[in-house]
Amino acid sequence: MAAMLFGMAMAAPASADDKPTLAFVVNGASDFWKAAEAGVKKAQGELPDFNLELKYPSQASVAIQQRLMDDLVTAGVKGIMVSAVDPKTQTDGLNKIASETALFTTDSDAPKSKRVAYVGSSNVDAGKQAAEIAKKAMPDGGKCMGYVGLLGADNAKERIQGFKDGLEGTKISLVDVRGDDIDQTRAKANVQDTLVANPEINCMVGFYSYNTPRIYEALRDAGKLGQITVVGFDDDPITLGGVKEGTIAATVVQQPFEWAYQGMKLMAAYVKGDKSAVPADGLLIIPTKIIGKDDVDAYAAHLKAMAGN
Repeated sequence: MAAMLFGMAMAAPASADDKPTLAFVVNGASDFWKAAEAGVKKAQGELPDFNLELKYPSQASVAIQQRLMDDLVTAGVKGIMVSAVDPKTQTDGLNKIASETALFTTDSDAPKSKRVAYVGSSNVDAGKQAAEIAKKAMPDGGKCMGYVGLLGADNAKERIQGFKDGLEGTKISLVDVRGDDIDQTRAKANVQDTLVANPEINCMVGFYSYNTPRIYEALRDAGKLGQITVVGFDDDPITLGGVKEGTIAATVVQQPFEWAYQGMKLMAAYVKGDKSAVPADGLLIIPTKIIGKDDVDAYAAHLKAMAGN
């Protein structure tokens, strides 16, 4: 009994002194999220009354991501910002989280859920920007194959739709899109399979951050760099290197640093009772932009500055 009472006495002050925790939950392991880590770190410096965390699920799976969020809720987090693996099949699970803590979305929205707000890109607009890259690189037309991690995720569907919309009235078409479930080996194999099975393809689009590097590697290994137009997304070092050397036409970059930085601050204010910064339509859109060959050096310096290097 004495030991139990001592333990309770020791636990009570620790619990009282705990800061409220806010968590940023990503959809799978990828270097893309390193910029978000830097954004969380910057927000932490401005939110000393909170504990901010960025969490990776062990696998890009709805069940595993849901279990991670359930565990966070059980641990007492006050807010979660999530890039949902598959928003349409996750609605019930997301609503469960929203009933237990403040829920925000990022990267891939879940508009039918009870989330407070979405902080991220307009994926449709990003897809349209990718189409602009393709049109500039292939004025006489072409046949494109797309590659993406999660075919069911809204960010994938919206980018693909934006790309198709942007190509209307041109001689460029998107023949198909191959998914890989955020499996890097499979992502590269999808490109290699295309080179064998679809020799008519003269354009490849990497819709997720790691897809363009895997396209680059597969084309390099096959001796086809520069022979197929490559349209990229995001700012993986391999992608930026390919843009600079001219083997990748250009890339559409998002701002995961800002998603995390602005999102965590918005979530902190909301948890404290200040809802004034939540947009009326529930959408805080952070613009995407095209990075071409002449933009790479300045953009790379910008990335280093954001990361504090």
